[in-house]
Amino acid sequence: MKKETLEKRTKIANDIMYYIYTHIDTNIDIEELSLDLGVSKFHMHRIFKEIFGRNIYESIKSIRLQKASNLLLTNKYSTISNIVNSCGYSSQSSFIKIFKDRFGMTPKEWKQGGYKEYSNDIIKSSEFEIESKANFDEIVPTIVKMKAIESFYIRHSGYNKQIEQTWQKLQTWVLTNDIKNYKRAALFHDNPTITPLEDCQYIACIIVDEEEIINSDRLPKFKIAEGVYAKFDLKGKAWDILPFIQWVYHEWLPKSEYETTTKPSYAIYDKLDFIDGSDEFEFSFYVSIDF
Repeated sequence: MKKETLEKRTKIANDIMYYIYTHIDTNIDIEELSLDLGVSKFHMHRIFKEIFGRNIYESIKSIRLQKASNLLLTNKYSTISNIVNSCGYSSQSSFIKIFKDRFGMTPKEWKQGGYKEYSNDIIKSSEFEIESKANFDEIVPTIVKMKAIESFYIRHSGYNKQIEQTWQKLQTWVLTNDIKNYKRAALFHDNPTITPLEDCQYIACIIVDEEEIINSDRLPKFKIAEGVYAKFDLKGKAWDILPFIQWVYHEWLPKSEYETTTKPSYAIYDKLDFIDGSDEFEFSFYVSIDF
C-alpha cells in the first residue's frame, strides 16, 4: 500500500474513533457519520476494521461500557440510570445484562467495591508493573478551567511499552520540522486501571505554540476538550503512573465530592521518561470534574 493511501486510511479511522469517543453519550448514527466524512458506510467499516482490528459497532459497545464502568466508581451521587443515559444506552435492563457479561458482576456490585479486585489484576498484568512505593495521599490538586487545546497526534492502541516507539516517531516529526516551542501531552481516552490494557486508546500529542509555522500535513490534529479540571502535579518513576491513576479515580474522586465526566483525562509533560533517557517523568495530570 502506498504511503499516502495508508495515511489517508489511518486518518479516516482516527476520525471515526474520535467521533465515537466525543459522541458516546448520544445515539451514534453511522449513516450521518459516513456523510460527514464523505466516505461510504462500506468503505468506512472496512477501513476501521483494518486499522483497529474490530468493527465500528463492537468499538461503540466496548467504549460505552468502559465509560459507564468508570462513572459507576467515581460518581457516587449519580444513579445507575443517570450513568446509563450519559453513556448513550437506551435501556437500563440491557445495560445491566451487558455489564454482567463483561465484568462478572452487576453494576450495583461493581459500584459498591467490586471494581477493586478487577483493577488490581489489570495493574499486575502491566509490563510497567513494579511494586510502586509511591504514596499520593498528600497530593492536593488545583481546580482550573482549561481552554480547548489543539494538538498533533499519533494514536496508540494498547497501554504497553511500544508507546515508546510512538513517542520516538513524534520526536522525529518535531526535529524534522524544526519545531522549537512545543509541549508533549498524552490523552487517556480510557481509565487504564479498569480497562484491559490491550483495549486502551492512548493518544501521544504534540502541542505546538501558536507562533510556530507548521508546513507538514503528516500528522492529524484534534482538540483536547475545554472544561473544568482537577490538575495534579506529579514527579515519579514510570511504574508509578498506573497506581497514581488508580488513586485519582478510585480514592480521590469518590472522596472529593466531585464527579467526573465522559471527557478523557490528559497529562502535559515537563519530563517524559520515554524520550528523556530515564525512567522518570514529571507531569500535570488533568481530570474532568463536575459538581
